[in-house]
Amino acid sequence: MAETIGKQLLKNDLYHAVNADWIKDAKIPDDHASTGSFMDLNDNIDKQLMHDFDDMMDDDISLNQPTLFEFFKLYDLANNFKKRDQDGNAPLLPYLKRITELKSFKELNDQLADWTLTGLPLPFSYSVDQDMKNTQVNTLYAEVPGLFLPDRTYYENDNPAYQQLMPIFTKMAVELLKLADYGEDEANQIIADAKKFDALIAPHVKSAEEAADYSKIYNPMPFADFIKFSDHIDLNELAQQLFKNVPEQIIVSEPKYYQALNQIMNPDTFDLMKSWMLVKVVNRYANYLSEDFRQANNIYSQALSGKKTATPQKKSAFYLATGVFNQTVGDYYAQKYFGEKAKADVEQMVVSMINVYKSRLITNEWLGKATKEKAILKLDSLELQVGYPDKIDKLEYKFKVKPASDGGNLLDNIINFTKISREDSFDQLDKPVDRKKWEMSASTVNAYYHPFKNIIVFPAAILQAPFYSLDQTPSQNYGGIGAVIAHEISHAFDNNGSLFDELGNLNNWWTKEDHQHFTELSKQMIKEFDGLPFAGGKVNGKLTVSENIADAGGLVCALEAAKGEEDYDLYEFFTNWAKIWRNKSTQQYQELLLSVDVHAPAELRANVQVKNLDDFYTTFDVQPGDGMYLEPSQRVKIW
Repeated sequence: MAETIGKQLLKNDLYHAVNADWIKDAKIPDDHASTGSFMDLNDNIDKQLMHDFDDMMDDDISLNQPTLFEFFKLYDLANNFKKRDQDGNAPLLPYLKRITELKSFKELNDQLADWTLTGLPLPFSYSVDQDMKNTQVNTLYAEVPGLFLPDRTYYENDNPAYQQLMPIFTKMAVELLKLADYGEDEANQIIADAKKFDALIAPHVKSAEEAADYSKIYNPMPFADFIKFSDHIDLNELAQQLFKNVPEQIIVSEPKYYQALNQIMNPDTFDLMKSWMLVKVVNRYANYLSEDFRQANNIYSQALSGKKTATPQKKSAFYLATGVFNQTVGDYYAQKYFGEKAKADVEQMVVSMINVYKSRLITNEWLGKATKEKAILKLDSLELQVGYPDKIDKLEYKFKVKPASDGGNLLDNIINFTKISREDSFDQLDKPVDRKKWEMSASTVNAYYHPFKNIIVFPAAILQAPFYSLDQTPSQNYGGIGAVIAHEISHAFDNNGSLFDELGNLNNWWTKEDHQHFTELSKQMIKEFDGLPFAGGKVNGKLTVSENIADAGGLVCALEAAKGEEDYDLYEFFTNWAKIWRNKSTQQYQELLLSVDVHAPAELRANVQVKNLDDFYTTFDVQPGDGMYLEPSQRVKIW
């Protein structure tokens, strides 16, 4: 690589210098919105697994693995498009009928528990998750519904995105309703009424930028007060039917929405709500039906993402089955393709990174003694999951597929699994949290930090080149997976993660002075990214600040770890950092992500963060006037 990349190119634009040949040759598959390092790995794993599973479909070995056996049954059912086309809209009609036959809120209240467990749409919902201030136990949350368009801001100030996208959503909904045997005039009236109800919801829900501050989710209130938010829905009776014990307290994720619930849901809006439910149902379930439903359902998503075609049938069937049995599929992948040697090596890298982070905390010059001690305690308490879990989630053992030979269809199976999943989730209320439970499949190309558990997770699928390989040099690995590892560690100390203590509790462990200083540093990171031009729009520094802080902390720690190796090479470190972010996306997808994604565009993640590091300037001899040069006073240094 050193011989093929011109020095001046690297000094002016690291990302494009490193990735120029790839960018020139890379093609976005017709069924994709993007391609790049993450997506390439994901596509390769999909092909690998689908090939394996095709070979195994008639293999009796699956009979000795109960969840894998059920996965194959579901995969076969999802793949049977001849049967799905023969069934047409028949599997959907009973669920539409439940909505159309509703005459009053009383009738809805009479079936509300089963309605909730079935997964039929409602303008409110319960969920069970860790209590953010006592993360050892599960508690009850009140959630809000999603909008037809990606974000509340689309509905504000005559946003041109609304004028562009809502007609496309409308066209899709009409096509789906017509496939469900509604006449065109009736379909048009249903979507018109549904949009009126959607517009009632929009002003009262958070934007993506507001939701990015997830500590604001924690709004506890007495359950006796919560049920007063609706004069028409019996929230107390619903809770009594869903839970063994009605809790004394509920966490309301968005109080502003629930304060407006009577305004949104009342006898005058009842028919509008029913139309909204119908549109939600046909949109939600279309991918489990015939091919014409599946194609119609992609009209809107293709406009949003810029994809040219829907996902091919075979791959869509694979995704549907894998979505249900994700731990089972992940376990198969990890057992076959992920070695113990690689796992041990990555675990050692994590330990190394944690030690670097601790060293940086100890020598930090702006943290006070008390805050520093708590930060180190949080780091010492950080737990790690690498590769794959020891066992498959017990929930997947409850999923029993009813095949077509016994009268089963794909949609009914999926709804049955929804009921089982929701019953299992609701049953966890007031029970201790399983802090060891994996929440991501081992075959997923991703990684994450969980603030409520103070844990970092690296599934087996991401532990491949260019992120990581036993064939890469340590410097390359630190510029790849090392930076990703340290990024996740850094989330424990970003503007969100820093609000949680070593047990994952929402608990201010900072002194007032230290937190004020951290806030000022965070503002510098917001400023560094805010307004950067990209894809005809501008980056929202507030929306992306937590991920940018994690990128910055991850890169500086990975750099220090790399320099701890005997034969380190910072050229390799920085160029592999740029390589892992290579990405090519459709214009539409870039515009969408600018509005809703908490991550900055990949190109900017690669280029902006390195400008903050002195070692980058010495490695490439970057000088004033070079494209990658940033004045020392403008370089953001937090961790």
